[in-house]
Amino acid sequence: MIPRLIFDIETIPDVAGLRRLHDLPADLPDDEVAELAFQRRRAAVGNDFLPHYLQRIVTISCVFRDATQFRVFSLSEPDADEAQIIQRFFDGIERFTPQIISWNGGGFDLPVLHYRGLLHGVTAPRYWEMGEGDVRDARDFKWNNYISRYHSRHLDLMDLLALYQPRANAPLDELAKLMGFPGKLGMDGSAVWGAYQDGRIEEIRDYCETDVVNTYLVFLRFQLMRGVLTSEEYDEELKVVREVLEGIGANHWKAFLSEWS
Repeated sequence: MIPRLIFDIETIPDVAGLRRLHDLPADLPDDEVAELAFQRRRAAVGNDFLPHYLQRIVTISCVFRDATQFRVFSLSEPDADEAQIIQRFFDGIERFTPQIISWNGGGFDLPVLHYRGLLHGVTAPRYWEMGEGDVRDARDFKWNNYISRYHSRHLDLMDLLALYQPRANAPLDELAKLMGFPGKLGMDGSAVWGAYQDGRIEEIRDYCETDVVNTYLVFLRFQLMRGVLTSEEYDEELKVVREVLEGIGANHWKAFLSEWS
């Protein structure tokens, strides 16, 4: 089994960056800085979704699956700052060279990681290899790397299922629920900034972890559909996921399992 890393990020407005770009006073409260940016964005484009480079990462949640383990973990505040979170994520790719799997990772998560990693001086040579460097197996990366849209070393499951047509994109929450999986529990991306302001970073982390497990479950169904897994292997993998989550015993996994039909 090749190692696989399924990932999802949660972000908040980069308040420090917004202050710098708009020359705002240091004593202006964070919520007012963000609201000013939202208002300017709405006036410019009709919505308050800030550009990727102004999205500060507070959590990266991951599923790591290889021949020996299924593991769910998070790189998150307050245990690490943004630079450390991003560097540790890319360090994992450097060490294991996994297939990375996302839902809309090409449209959101990875561009944010690129910009924020650039700002912090993060290094990620394995991730950026495209068959031109001196790293191990470099030639393989010419034909299958993390960067090219149609390569599988990064699989953006949403993008592939929609056949690269944005109008055919499906929301993870609804697709997961249609398959009998839990979908989103208790929060969505629009609520993260408010939760962060209230100091509920653990709730953000828990939400991100359930999202990444939903992504993994949809990926397993995709592997069944394309014949990579037999029905028996698929059922066995679902059993592994259930048993690991039950063993963790945290409240968000208890809620997740209770919603899993």
